[in-house]
Amino acid sequence: MLITGAELADGRVRDVRIRDGTIARVATGLDAAAGERVVEARGRHILPGAIDVHVHFREPGASHKETWRSGSKSAAAGGVTCVVDQPNTSPPTVDGAAFDEKSTLASSSLVDYGINGGVTGDWDPEGLFERPLFALGEVFLADSTGDMGIALDLFEEALAEAADRDVPVTVHAEDETLFDDGALDGDLGGPGTAAVADAWSAYRTADAEIAAVERALDAAAGFDSQVHIAHTSTPEAIDAVADARESGGAAATCEVTPHHLFLSRENAGRLGTFGRMNPPLRSEARRTAVFERLRDGDVDVVATDHAPHTVEEKRRGLSDAPSGVPGVETLYPLLLESVRNGELSMERVRDVVAANPASVFGLSAKGRIAEGADADLVLVDMADPREIEAGALHSACGWTPFEGLRGVFPELTVVRGSVVYERDPITGAESFGDPVGRNVRSA
Repeated sequence: MLITGAELADGRVRDVRIRDGTIARVATGLDAAAGERVVEARGRHILPGAIDVHVHFREPGASHKETWRSGSKSAAAGGVTCVVDQPNTSPPTVDGAAFDEKSTLASSSLVDYGINGGVTGDWDPEGLFERPLFALGEVFLADSTGDMGIALDLFEEALAEAADRDVPVTVHAEDETLFDDGALDGDLGGPGTAAVADAWSAYRTADAEIAAVERALDAAAGFDSQVHIAHTSTPEAIDAVADARESGGAAATCEVTPHHLFLSRENAGRLGTFGRMNPPLRSEARRTAVFERLRDGDVDVVATDHAPHTVEEKRRGLSDAPSGVPGVETLYPLLLESVRNGELSMERVRDVVAANPASVFGLSAKGRIAEGADADLVLVDMADPREIEAGALHSACGWTPFEGLRGVFPELTVVRGSVVYERDPITGAESFGDPVGRNVRSA
């Protein structure tokens, strides 16, 4: 395949030739070979495929919410060419047998993938590390997050095991002792009321995240292991990670999610229980401060924490509705719309969704458009933003918290040279390729 006349994130216009799954040439004036497919891309941008290091594709155990097939279709249609699945499936991915079961299911993926290992009281490090494990985590430091919650001593055990194997540890940091139980008292109304979603934000306080991040960083400073703080939702937590790294403490990085970048407690009235997630939505002032840190380079990665649940499940009352929102398909589109609005540079977006995740997690063949790299590519028309509509998305859950916002969606998504998603720019007709994904740690 030859893609001609496309604009890179830095503004240069180049042709890109793909051969045997990798990028063979990035140059100008390339001529098509006999029988080679040519994609004329003048007026469009070509970007490296996004690497979403935080998804929950729900298989095994909850395929009514999402499957590897439906989740990877959603990823491909959003320009995500590699995902990292978290271990809180059923059974949880805490031993070799559970890893093997999930790996078999993942063979239906259209995009490349990594599988994280979970840390619980009965986890089996030896069995996990005999497999092509991506990382440990998402390690929960708050018991109320679910049965994956762990104590600090178990977290330190995970840090030691990870250091010996040179793999990162991803942390969900909230201190449940700082939750405000009083925020859930009284009559909050039905699941669609503003008071419901706002109460969840008041309950899981910002201080709970800040304290847990600081505790995790302090613990990690004593180990030679990489710590990645998942879904930071406060500017204070982002600053703590930056301070730890700059002071020579923990080798730490952080991610933020699109829902913490583009939604706040001001959206509670629209979302109701659909706005329940962990960590919760923050104040508009904190949301703005987090976005500013993304813009200024203090955020390492943007990942979605794609956590789909059905509409019926999310309509339950506050105490029963599960936490989490879908997002893998809208990651690139929302950030690219911020480029259109002058809020972010194209290069910054490229870095936080592709180059930086590849660097942080050691994916040397991914995250860049360069000769010899995997041909994971996304073609977008920045002059063609679209309104985000749940009915046009591909996740099995059938809804999105970003309904009505605008995004720039891909016309073409390529994974190691194979077209996995294509949308006709004139008719809007879509097509998907066959499963081509593979585990990036066993490639």
